[in-house]
Amino acid sequence: MKIELVWFDSMGAKSSCVFVETRDIRIIIDPGIAAMQPSFPAEEWKKILWREEGRRKIKRFLKKSDVVVISHYHYDHFLPRDIEIYRDKILFTKNPNEYINESQRGRALDFFGRIHSSILDKEIELGKPASKAFKDTYSDLKIAGKKDFGDYSERREELLEKGKRWFEKLSGKWGSWGWIPEIDEEEIKTIYPEGKEYKFGGTRIRFSHPLFHGVEYSRVGWVFYTIIEDEDTKILHSSDLNGPIIEDYAEMIIRENPDIVILDGPMTYMFGYMLNKTNLDRAVENAKRIVEEADFDLMIYDHHLPREKRYRERTKKVWETAEKLKKRVVTAAEQMGQAPKVLDLS
Repeated sequence: MKIELVWFDSMGAKSSCVFVETRDIRIIIDPGIAAMQPSFPAEEWKKILWREEGRRKIKRFLKKSDVVVISHYHYDHFLPRDIEIYRDKILFTKNPNEYINESQRGRALDFFGRIHSSILDKEIELGKPASKAFKDTYSDLKIAGKKDFGDYSERREELLEKGKRWFEKLSGKWGSWGWIPEIDEEEIKTIYPEGKEYKFGGTRIRFSHPLFHGVEYSRVGWVFYTIIEDEDTKILHSSDLNGPIIEDYAEMIIRENPDIVILDGPMTYMFGYMLNKTNLDRAVENAKRIVEEADFDLMIYDHHLPREKRYRERTKKVWETAEKLKKRVVTAAEQMGQAPKVLDLS
């Protein structure tokens, strides 16, 4: 298995893009990119330069891929307008009809509409809405659900109750939206893969069920993680679990025991705003536990983290544990022999 770290936040633009080539298939995961936020300590022209440099590189790898994985519809995880680049490929994409918030549903509808008009030369036709009950994914969280949060417990219960009401309201919309169909045409195939496994010769690609994008009932929606495995190597790409913040997701990664972990971190640049100390501490402890208990050869700990200069200080338990255990935990830039851009800026 050959693995290329195509673009990551440590290279100066938001992305978590990986290219994997096995004896059977060439796969690109989350081929998207976005410029850094206003608080990132670089001049605007540099942010744009790095974004465009990354976009060109991502498109080069997209062109030579057979399979494209899109874990969710944030722009740093897919290219929504470069439609022709998806021709003659298999797309494993986040289901746009369920376990998705309104904004990502809108982006997905636009994306699939462009695929129909540009590649299939026809308008998209929406099917009947799903007529089923939608399981609340919080019920799967056996560890986080029983965890004692001490002084934060009362506030957490308030947030969980609000989250459950949000889920009930949102899941009602899933049952009324027109169904965006999967595509099975000669020019392109699109598949909603959550919870399923696919084989290409001796290569297996597996996908998790929908997982919260960060904290429980995160309003930005759900994602899935991806596992690619051949006879020699297993790689796990976490997408946007934000740490992971949720203990059950760390447990899932540990049970998978991959050789290579592509782990996104907590959004430390949002600390004190959209990330509180309790959830930062959870994310750090969960990543630390992955370092301690998973028998990996390499962990790329990058996406979200190197968007501010203090990310190492705020997640230092993870780095210190890796050093103590002599495990390789690095950013993508460091794996490529470079300093993360945020640390290399004056």
